[in-house]
Amino acid sequence: MDVEIVEVGPRDGLQNEAVHLSVGERVDLIAQLVRAGATRVEAVAFAHPDRVPAMAGAEEVMAAVPRAPGLSYAGLVLNRRGLQRALDCGVDEVNVVVCASDALSRRNQNVGTDEAVAAAQDVVAGARTAGLFTTVTVATAFGCVLEGEIAPERVAAIGRAAADAGADELCLADSVGVGVPTQVHGLTTTLADRWAPGALRFHFHNTRNTGYANAAAALQAGVRVLDASVGGIGGCPFAPNATGNIATEDLLYLLARSGHSTGWDAPALVPIARLLEQRLGHAVPSLLPKAGPFPGPQAGSTA
Repeated sequence: MDVEIVEVGPRDGLQNEAVHLSVGERVDLIAQLVRAGATRVEAVAFAHPDRVPAMAGAEEVMAAVPRAPGLSYAGLVLNRRGLQRALDCGVDEVNVVVCASDALSRRNQNVGTDEAVAAAQDVVAGARTAGLFTTVTVATAFGCVLEGEIAPERVAAIGRAAADAGADELCLADSVGVGVPTQVHGLTTTLADRWAPGALRFHFHNTRNTGYANAAAALQAGVRVLDASVGGIGGCPFAPNATGNIATEDLLYLLARSGHSTGWDAPALVPIARLLEQRLGHAVPSLLPKAGPFPGPQAGSTA
């Protein structure tokens, strides 16, 4: 395996859906993804259910997910309260989000960016004390529909704060799908003084049809960890017109045809995407379930 895929469908994928899956349905989704090859799964968010009702029942989900050596479950946390919930239910890693856009930070977390940075540093310190792997995600790193362009220097400052706190990984998120490949290369270069490409992770949405080009650019820049969501579902409940993540199965097809290995079985995701369509009541954006593999049944399998 030379590229690692973090499956975010059970969290980022479902959080923006009008239909809220039950705890049992979410556990079943995670179990199917694990059987298809997922080894890192962002399973839950420890957010207040009034704010993100689709993520209610995080503790119940974590109590029922399959466990196995080499399988890591992440929980999204925003503050110490969320961290304590994560610790109590046995997550393997935590992902704490800081919005580079002050406007979206206030809408999403009820605090400005500077306050969110301080909260993230506190969460990282607590998680490291507990022995958990820690990721700081810089949301709206590529731009914001509320604020417009985000200066790379602002993203770099958040990255430096994350490094100073001792975070293991920095994830740059194109939360509203405005990024282009030149920004991927530019941000990777801007952050190089504190974050080598091997410690970076990217999270792309395909809102304006640039997500897969951005993923390819990240690979060219030396990044080897990418987020994706089964079916291409997802979006931010607090950002206007925020649509889905790049689809896991479509990304796996791109990677396999480009000579990369991931340990996943892309065709095994097709029935999962179709089941999601039934449960959510609408078509999912991914294309592999519609077009099929090429050149034959095994295409896209990278196990």
